[in-house]
Amino acid sequence: MQPPVEIPLIDLGDEGPLALLRREPERAVRLIEAGRQQFGAPVMDVMDRLSRRWARRARPPYLSDLETAAGLGLPTGIWFMNLSYEWGCTTSATEDLGGGIRMRRTLDWPFHGLGRELVVTAHSAAAGIYYNVTWSGYLGVVTALCPNRFAVAINQAPILRRGPGGFTYPWVFDWLANRVRTYRGDRMPPTFLLRQVCEKARDFEEAVVELRDTPLALPVFFTLAGTERGQAVVIERCETEAYIEESPAVVANHWLNSGLKGRARGVDSVARHERMIDLLNEDLEAFAWLEYPILNSDTRLALEANAANDTLKVMGYERDGAATSLFDLSATKRPLQGSGGHDRFGP
Repeated sequence: MQPPVEIPLIDLGDEGPLALLRREPERAVRLIEAGRQQFGAPVMDVMDRLSRRWARRARPPYLSDLETAAGLGLPTGIWFMNLSYEWGCTTSATEDLGGGIRMRRTLDWPFHGLGRELVVTAHSAAAGIYYNVTWSGYLGVVTALCPNRFAVAINQAPILRRGPGGFTYPWVFDWLANRVRTYRGDRMPPTFLLRQVCEKARDFEEAVVELRDTPLALPVFFTLAGTERGQAVVIERCETEAYIEESPAVVANHWLNSGLKGRARGVDSVARHERMIDLLNEDLEAFAWLEYPILNSDTRLALEANAANDTLKVMGYERDGAATSLFDLSATKRPLQGSGGHDRFGP
């Protein structure tokens, strides 16, 4: 087991996630190479071409960032890295005894290196600062804190059953059918919508509207934790429909309210969901809620966040345990809002 590393806080000013790739391309190279070893170079090459073809036809937001990233001489895989959604997650949002809304969140993906390569980036956007828990080369957002606005996270929705005749088909059939359906459409990828919301939504209510109403390329779950009592929701999204579960809000990787049928993702989604509910109102020390099955061999990220009191705590994990030391935003020097630079920090 390698010794834990620190999760850096990198101030990107008014630049987007592409600036992180330009500053630390070696992190992205390590992740892409790990993916090529894990999934096989031929599979990565094919999926990368399909992802590029879809993006150039659908023209989602931030396409220019993708084009630029692909031209930086990285190993093949940057398109697929940004347009694939094959993880599991467990997320909750509920009232915090100390005020505001507390989010607890894990991201599970059996992908080597995701825990060790975690980075927190600070961005000064139109709606205010946001902190993105991310990786070099990843141009969307899956987990973020927007101080005094909201904290937000994506959970992958189940693989919808697409087989005809009501029969149960092998999972690979449903996966391929859903992938074909996505590539035939031209709607927005969920991670790009979440980045857009972090950049532009001024408050919890605006974020709910955008996450609820924007047509999407594929189903997804959004968890949104605002700053005031009652501002905690899970938004179950299909491509053009939404189902909302209000505070307290807990979600894993199976459908809650939609009535849709799908193959849950990750390790025992129902058990993770039930355990997170059990722990929902307990006032625990940092990450004391991290226990099996919420924490499992696929977990790569654990997070606690509260937008009302500017709390952001992050840990990275690999299969053999903790891969990073604790990142605590309150213990760092914060980027100054509107600094526009990379090196100016305030207390």
